[in-house]
Amino acid sequence: MVAVLTADLLNSTKYSEDFLTQVLDALKSEIEGIASSDKNTNFELYRGDSIQGVIEPIASFRSALRIKTAVNKLRSQTAIDSNSYRIEADLRISIGIGSIEFERDSIRESNGEAFQFSGRTLDEMQKTGRKMMLKSAIDAVNAEFDNTFLLFDTITERWSTASAEVIYYLLKGMIEIEIAEALGISQSAVNQRKKAAGWDAIESLINRYEQIMKQYFTDGE
Repeated sequence: MVAVLTADLLNSTKYSEDFLTQVLDALKSEIEGIASSDKNTNFELYRGDSIQGVIEPIASFRSALRIKTAVNKLRSQTAIDSNSYRIEADLRISIGIGSIEFERDSIRESNGEAFQFSGRTLDEMQKTGRKMMLKSAIDAVNAEFDNTFLLFDTITERWSTASAEVIYYLLKGMIEIEIAEALGISQSAVNQRKKAAGWDAIESLINRYEQIMKQYFTDGE
């Protein structure tokens, strides 16, 4: 079993040329970083504003969050000039979990259950406005994460770029004092942003997700 992560940028045609370049550079850097940490992981940037990757199920949600926050934290020059921290760049992300029946060197030429789940779900999301969804062959797993990802979307809709930035570094394993040094702010400010972003709930969701992935898609139970 594998997870196929498919994502596209929202409203990318409205980005300025400089900001789009900034976003695409961040996406490319992040997917390369994720892929370099696991030889079984592979991502491709395609169609100019979309990505697709094959990854172990247990790592799929955390990686999706890293990709999401890598772009959520970015600010255009216009936002900097106006002192705005409103999120300008975001992604629609679909995770499909299943088998691969037809595998090629290029992800876009591969096919199978996981690809179909991911691609079809992303198409559905374009109609519903959802930003994070999962689809597998197991109804109980789908039902649980349909509800929790809906709540997750509600939490992340309230983020600022400052909130997303702190979550991004937490996902990379940095502790508060390290984040404070990286951002040039106090540790208490990092803690405040962490709480405002709902990190405790998000961390709980990550742990639950990884537990379910291990139970159903790793151990074969």
